[in-house]
Amino acid sequence: MCATCGCGQPDDRPHPHDHPHAHSPATETISLEEKVLARNDAIAAEVRSRLAHRGIVAVNLMSSPGSGKTTLLERTIRDLDGDRPVAVIEGDQETPLDAERIRRTGCAVVQVNTGAGCHLDAAMMRAAVNKLDPSPGTLLFVENVGNLICPALFDLGERAKVVIISVTEGADKPLKYPHMFAVADLVLVNKVDLLPYVDFDLDACRRHVSAVNAGARVLALSATRGDDVDAWYDWLTAPAIR
Repeated sequence: MCATCGCGQPDDRPHPHDHPHAHSPATETISLEEKVLARNDAIAAEVRSRLAHRGIVAVNLMSSPGSGKTTLLERTIRDLDGDRPVAVIEGDQETPLDAERIRRTGCAVVQVNTGAGCHLDAAMMRAAVNKLDPSPGTLLFVENVGNLICPALFDLGERAKVVIISVTEGADKPLKYPHMFAVADLVLVNKVDLLPYVDFDLDACRRHVSAVNAGARVLALSATRGDDVDAWYDWLTAPAIR
């Protein structure tokens, strides 16, 4: 059988597919990506409609690994302390470790392991929402897989996208990963308690975010020590989010 197209002819004989193909592999790849994203967007629209109908606000947290997403969630859940129902969808390639940390706060949580996948998608979101079944009015946090590329491409049906960067990373991350920062409604600069010990220019980071997304707000805080977390809580309770 022909190894190229599987037409049934031996590899060493002429066969009906010995002619230039009309579509290049690059074109076929783009077409496949468009179909995948279109299907994802359709499911995301379904999820968004369902959540809106029940007054559930989903916030998609995205960052590179180690930025402090889980620590921020733990503090946020404790500090909100019953102001409204809170639930969490945890996305990781493997292990339930982050979900176990969230569960110890008393918060409802569902773990989604993506295996080799580098992001959550709308189908995973829908399945997680079905399993979690959050009550009306819930603030639903989605901790996406640690990755500054792929999660930006996939709508989950969330109300808002939050990108977290820590001062232990480069201040030029918004320029290196522009698509991620371009989709952000809010950028959180975490671990500001470490600023005296690292080479991180907070003002430059703000300028870089503005260069790729003039509409994104930037807040600097420390999830570990609690510096300026109230501005984050104020953002979560703003009318545009609620």
